[in-house]
Amino acid sequence: MLLVQPNVGFIAQSVSPRSRCVAATAAGRCNDERPSLEKAHYHDNLANLYAQMNSAHQLKSGDLFSLNVFLVAATHLSFRAASIELDVTPSAISHSIKSLEQRLGVRLFNRTTRSVSLTDAGERLVEKLRPAISSVADAMLAVDGMRDTPSGTVRINASEGAIRMVLKPVLARFLRDYPQVHLDIVTDGTLGDIVAGGFDAGIRLAEAVPQDMIAVRVSEPVQFAAVASPAYFAARGRPAVPQDLHRHDCIRFRFDSGAIYRWEFERRGVVETVNVGGPLTLTDQPLMVDAAIDGIGIAFVPDHLVRAALDDGRLERVLTDWCPVMPGLCLYYPGHRHVSGGLRALIETLRVRSAGADPALARSGQ
Repeated sequence: MLLVQPNVGFIAQSVSPRSRCVAATAAGRCNDERPSLEKAHYHDNLANLYAQMNSAHQLKSGDLFSLNVFLVAATHLSFRAASIELDVTPSAISHSIKSLEQRLGVRLFNRTTRSVSLTDAGERLVEKLRPAISSVADAMLAVDGMRDTPSGTVRINASEGAIRMVLKPVLARFLRDYPQVHLDIVTDGTLGDIVAGGFDAGIRLAEAVPQDMIAVRVSEPVQFAAVASPAYFAARGRPAVPQDLHRHDCIRFRFDSGAIYRWEFERRGVVETVNVGGPLTLTDQPLMVDAAIDGIGIAFVPDHLVRAALDDGRLERVLTDWCPVMPGLCLYYPGHRHVSGGLRALIETLRVRSAGADPALARSGQ
């Protein structure tokens, strides 16, 4: 439904309908004569409309359109000119004005075959409506600008590991490039419902993204590594197969939900899951790496967290041919929602960074 077009003249112009009134009589007066009964009650009807305008929920579905039509017609003092500006037929303009007049119980225009002029009631309505419609237009333009210029708050739900791996490397540049965007990032490893939680998007491993979401891959595949310090292996030996881990001290990971992660391995199509034991359980993967460096036990973490420690010899790998490659992390969001400019900008930023990853993974539960 058309409410206000950006170039509608009545928003910017200062309309003086009375001075533009076209003479309908030889004396040059505006023909705004009305029955005395109409004079007696039209002020009350207008007051009722103004009260309704202050409570938008009381307006009927076609009122805003009718009021817009009225203002355009009042600006041009021509139903035909109004129809051209609004791209509707002259009869549609006439019908809309007539319906508005019937609802108010007053005439807004004096119409003859040669001229159109405003009645006193019409002039008062123009005076009251112009600032209100201008405010509506400003509000619509402001919201429209959010589409073209990324702005507003974007709420993201992700695990701490996903935040460190995907978001942390781009935060400073993104906020510098898009100063009108505010990121509200919540650390959450429970894999909760982002819609129920009021989030715009979440970040998870691709295999964990709900089927009714749209997912965009934002990282390369994630290689896992089983690691421990040289001193630990010297004292305890090295596991040769995943089941050997039952004889070792392992550093376990607990999800925010309270569940303990069961280590998952795969080799040539054979999958093994091991419920490891050990003296230490943590909810932070970087702390798990630190504990492994300190010789507490074996940690099973994403490879990118231990590359530096592997390079300088503080950690060593085991079960290399059993460690799986996960499909990578995805930013996901509800398919039925409009994507804000801020979220769209974040998606594009993460896509550019994740060079080599699939550009997009779109999935639908339909």
